[in-house]
Amino acid sequence: MRVKRISNDTDTKELLRKIDVSKEGIKIISSKMKHMSFFIEQIRTPAANILKQEALSIGAEFAVPKDTILCKDERVDGVLIINQKELNYLCQKLKAQPFGLKDLSLKLKDHLNTKSFQDIKIMGVLNINSDSFYAKSRFDKNEALKRVVDMVEDGANIIDIGALSSRPGSDKISEDEELERIRDIIDLIYKNRLYERVRFSLDSYSPKVISYALQRGFQIVNDITGLENDEVCKLISQYDASAVIMHKKGDPKTMQDNPSYVDVIDEIDQFFTHRIKKAEAFGIKDIILDVGIGFGKRLQDNLVLIKHLEHFKHFNKELLIGASRKSMIDDIMPTQVEDRLSATLALHLRAIQNGASIIRVHDVLEHKRVLSILRALDETTI
Repeated sequence: MRVKRISNDTDTKELLRKIDVSKEGIKIISSKMKHMSFFIEQIRTPAANILKQEALSIGAEFAVPKDTILCKDERVDGVLIINQKELNYLCQKLKAQPFGLKDLSLKLKDHLNTKSFQDIKIMGVLNINSDSFYAKSRFDKNEALKRVVDMVEDGANIIDIGALSSRPGSDKISEDEELERIRDIIDLIYKNRLYERVRFSLDSYSPKVISYALQRGFQIVNDITGLENDEVCKLISQYDASAVIMHKKGDPKTMQDNPSYVDVIDEIDQFFTHRIKKAEAFGIKDIILDVGIGFGKRLQDNLVLIKHLEHFKHFNKELLIGASRKSMIDDIMPTQVEDRLSATLALHLRAIQNGASIIRVHDVLEHKRVLSILRALDETTI
C-alpha cells in the first residue's frame, strides 16, 4: 500500500473519474474536497456562538476569540473554515436563526455554485496615442493594423484598443479628438473583417466613440468609469455587446494622490453590486468585472485584491485583471517599465489561480506560453 498527498490544485472531479467513482458520487465527494475560508467581521456575539455550534455540528469550524462564549464584547470577528457541501447545509440551518444569521446565510449562499471559467482569455492591449505609460504599446494608425494581426497570431482572444490614456496623471481629451485618433484603425479592422478572427474591445467611456466602434464589429466596451454614463449603457444594450465594469477611485488625473480605503474589498464589492444592477436594468446581459489594479489604489490595495480576487466570484461574472507592467511592480522592486515582464507574469498567474479568467496584457505571446504550461499542469493527474 502506498500513500500520495494530492495537491490542492488537483482537478478533483477528473481524479474521481479516473478511479471510476459514480457520477452521483463525484458530485457529492468533490464538494467535500476543497475548503473555503471566510473572514466574518463584527458579528454579534450571540450569533457567533450559535454559528460556532452549527459549524461544528456539520464538521466545519468557526474560529472566534477565546472569550466569545462569555459574551464580554458586543461583537467579534471570526474565521469560518468549511467545504462546499458543509456550506450548503449551514446556509439552510442559519435561515431560521436570530441575531442577523439569516442575512449571513444569504451572503454565504452567494459563494455556493459559482461558475468556473476554465478557458483563460488573453486580452492584448493596443494604444493609439502618444502618452500611454508603456511606450511599446503605443502605435500610430499606420502601424496598428500589423500589430493587431501579430497579436492574433500570437494567441490573443481579445484585442483592447484605446485612444485615450488613463494612466495616473493623464489629461482628458474631447470625444472628437478621441474619435479622430482611433477612427482609421476601427475602419481598417472592419474592412479586413478581423472581427471574425478575434473579439475587439474598445477602451473608452465616450458614447460617440463607442457607437462608432460597435457599428463596425467591436463587441466589448471596456469602461474605466464602470458604466457611469447612461448613454454608454444604452449603446451596449442596443448592440448586445459585453461590458467591462471597472472600479476606480477618483479621476485619472489625481487618482493616485493618496487614495485610501477602510476596506478595499468591501468598497469594490458594493460598487460592483450597484453597477451590475444598473447594467441589468438597461438590459446588458454579458458583464465582466475588473477590480481596477492601479486605478486609485495603494500597493497594499492592489496586492490584497489579487490575493483575494476569489471573493468576487460570488457575482458569477468573469473577472478581468490588468496588472501588466504597472507601477505597483516598481513599488515592490524598483524597475523600468521595459523590465517588468517577469513580475507581470507572476501577478497574472496568481490572479488566474484566484479566479481571473481574462488577463489584459502588453505581451501576448509570453502569456500564451505561460498559459500553455499552466494548462498542461491542470490537465495532469496522478
